[in-house]
Amino acid sequence: MRLWIAVHLPHLALQALRPRWCEPLALAVTERAQVVAVSALAAAQGARIGMRSSSVQTVAPLVILQERDCAREHDARNALALSLLQYTPELAAAEEASFLLDVTASLSAFGGRLTLCRRVRESVQAMGFSVQLGMAPTAQAACLFALQRRGLRRALRMASMQRRLDRLPLSLLPAAGPHADWLTGIACYTLAELRRLPRTGLKRRGAAALLEQLDRAYGSAPELFDWIQAPDCFTARLELPYRIEQTDSLLFAVRRLVMQMTGWLVAQQQAVCAFALVLEHERARQRIAPTAIVITLNEPAWQEAHLLRLLKERLGRLTLTAPVIALRLDTQQLSALAVPTLALFPEPGGAPEEEQRLLELLVARLGPDALHYPSPRPDHRPEVANQWQHNQTAARVAIPTGTRNTSTTTAPAARPFWLLDKPVALLLRGHHPFYGSPLRLISGPERIESGWWDGALVLRDYFVAEGEEGACYWIYRERDAGSARWFLHGLFA
Repeated sequence: MRLWIAVHLPHLALQALRPRWCEPLALAVTERAQVVAVSALAAAQGARIGMRSSSVQTVAPLVILQERDCAREHDARNALALSLLQYTPELAAAEEASFLLDVTASLSAFGGRLTLCRRVRESVQAMGFSVQLGMAPTAQAACLFALQRRGLRRALRMASMQRRLDRLPLSLLPAAGPHADWLTGIACYTLAELRRLPRTGLKRRGAAALLEQLDRAYGSAPELFDWIQAPDCFTARLELPYRIEQTDSLLFAVRRLVMQMTGWLVAQQQAVCAFALVLEHERARQRIAPTAIVITLNEPAWQEAHLLRLLKERLGRLTLTAPVIALRLDTQQLSALAVPTLALFPEPGGAPEEEQRLLELLVARLGPDALHYPSPRPDHRPEVANQWQHNQTAARVAIPTGTRNTSTTTAPAARPFWLLDKPVALLLRGHHPFYGSPLRLISGPERIESGWWDGALVLRDYFVAEGEEGACYWIYRERDAGSARWFLHGLFA
């Protein structure tokens, strides 16, 4: 048995002009001089759906009247469809500003029906829209449950679904509008009463479409859909409802774009390696060039939380040169989406991609020059072999195999984790090196004679020494001087 989730947007005409995360206004949306949607503040002042524009200005002069923008509603529906593709590829548009999601195969991936419904609701609300959800074994029934204002909007079995459908008002069926007068005239108000009417008589009166919707809702007729397909490439632009001068105020709009990109990546089975957020500024006397924030990831990613966290860190370090009036998000480099591991026992300490996310977060928060990656060189001199670079590509450079010790009989020499930038000369007391306390040699020597080819010859004997407090040090003795000189070069953890 299939399971459907219907997503209904009851205030799309209003929230396409003014999303939920904007400051509330007393706003009324008109179409052909008639009110089709009102905000809560406008309704409190007396504005009602169906009133004429002149009547609203008389009753509530402080209410802002704005003409309905069908283009913005279309863009809002497309943006929401992209964000919902992350939950299922079987997504279809329905009547009355609704979407239908076949989540039969998605329940186990998202932790069950309740968790999935909660995530869908949170996604729609984060996009800036109010939402009503319905769930049922048939798509038409789920859509009818979502349209009702009160009552339980969920049914998991066919029997319970049919019982709840019987109690729904007839006006919820989209095809019932042309026949509403004569149906109410014969005391037909609910779907159960409509089912009891003679079908031949209804067909003669031109109600074939009404009967077809009724049969699809009760599961006695097949349902066919035109699935929404994601575009081949992704770019999303969002005009802001007002000028924004602080980067913190951009996060709500940025999340809306990131959610669209996440849904597109899942639908295309892709992960993003690099993307750019472009901030378009208000035009003054001279045109101000847009500000581009380019995010380059160490490992391909597609998770909304991780991508949004990186953008939040970068926006926190950005100072706006001019107010922002629009945002645009573009993908620059993509990679195939990696299949999640199916190992029974995961690696201790977390997955490797979690380490990469931490490094990406540090780069976004501290800047690309604040994080150093190890880049060892094939040289026996420790100060030459121990090198660091800013970019992580240096960390992936492999050391030539000829410089590695391939012997299986000789144990590798002990090396400290912390190497000093410059060796520290040690005192001698009783012909023994001294660093806070007399140092006792516990292993060594490790002889290094190298650097004759570049004029930086070193002749050293390295030892592991222990102080009286139990700390271990990496020290060496120079052999090119007449008298022995000792230096501290590293510290053991």
